[in-house]
Amino acid sequence: MVHQEAMPLLTPTKLGQFELSHRVVLAPLTRCRSYRNVPQPHAAVYYSQRATKGGLLIAEATGVSATAQGYPDTPGIWTQEQVEAWKPIVDAVHRKGGIFFCQIWHVGRVSTNEFQPDGQAPISSTDKQISLNPELGIACSKPRRLLTEEIPGIVDDFRRAARNAVEAGFDGVEIHGAHGYLLEQFMKDSANDRTDEYGGSLENRCRFAVEVVDAIVHEVGAHRVGIRLSPFVDFMDCVDSDPMALGNYMIQQLNKHEGFLYCHMVEARMAIVDGRRHIPHRLLPFRKAFNGTFIAAGGYDKEEGNKAVAEGYTDLVAYGRLFLANPDLPKRFLLDASLNKYERSTFYTQDPVVGYTDYPFLPEDKSNNDQSPAHA
Repeated sequence: MVHQEAMPLLTPTKLGQFELSHRVVLAPLTRCRSYRNVPQPHAAVYYSQRATKGGLLIAEATGVSATAQGYPDTPGIWTQEQVEAWKPIVDAVHRKGGIFFCQIWHVGRVSTNEFQPDGQAPISSTDKQISLNPELGIACSKPRRLLTEEIPGIVDDFRRAARNAVEAGFDGVEIHGAHGYLLEQFMKDSANDRTDEYGGSLENRCRFAVEVVDAIVHEVGAHRVGIRLSPFVDFMDCVDSDPMALGNYMIQQLNKHEGFLYCHMVEARMAIVDGRRHIPHRLLPFRKAFNGTFIAAGGYDKEEGNKAVAEGYTDLVAYGRLFLANPDLPKRFLLDASLNKYERSTFYTQDPVVGYTDYPFLPEDKSNNDQSPAHA
């Protein structure tokens, strides 16, 4: 316990009504192993491997509709079949005492005709095409600008997905408002060239995202809702000329909902200073302004994470690649153990084991590395 008390990342805290035993969060990570957009039993192994009593896990980005797809074999939560498939996965995490949120998304123009129903054009805020999806190394198709009267239907897709996530047993939902996907395509001025009430001013550009937040809060309660935002990040040709104003405006809108659970923000791009990664720490004004729990993400290691929590820069730290490669990451932090290296080439493959559930645990934890769902 001496180690645990001394390490800020491993101190307990509250996340709304949830009691967290530590502050190491599994970041949402696209894994491309939900065949035909239906979550598979091997996901129960993957997530339960990374679950700890009182630890927060955020599931991979999960589509809100058939038009939300832009990657192979990503999960959805718009059909009853998908809801039923998620239930045993959520149960496996809950059996380990974990708290599990479902990240819901729509990729917008980060897609191709092949991913869309009947080969249609992907939908977006704009008809401006992006050249490439750098994650997959494939060209994106020319999108179709959503008509003003179509937007309430997309908001409703998000609302229904949130309801489905709660039905599947998730403790709540995280709205994906980051990384150049549909919500950001509306929010950021490089991608939004609309002239209706969803374009132009900052308030108009954020209108769609705010309507999604409002609809989901009304549907499942603010205490079950978080959001991920990345105002500083330029990804998928989505950049804003005033990211501070964008972030501050969105924080103001979230604070209108009493008890809105958390804001999960992505750091600006890291720089290398004196041979070491340096995180610019530009999220502090947002953390100070937001009324709920704040989660920071973006290339943190153990040392940076401990420092950020100790200094009050954030409440929780989300880890992606490190948690992927180290299913027992909180324990490795506690014991100051060495970390497995992640294998980038297996991030987005469809293999149900390789690069997914085969990363080794610390030797004394071998029992956790059983590959059968019955032992998950």
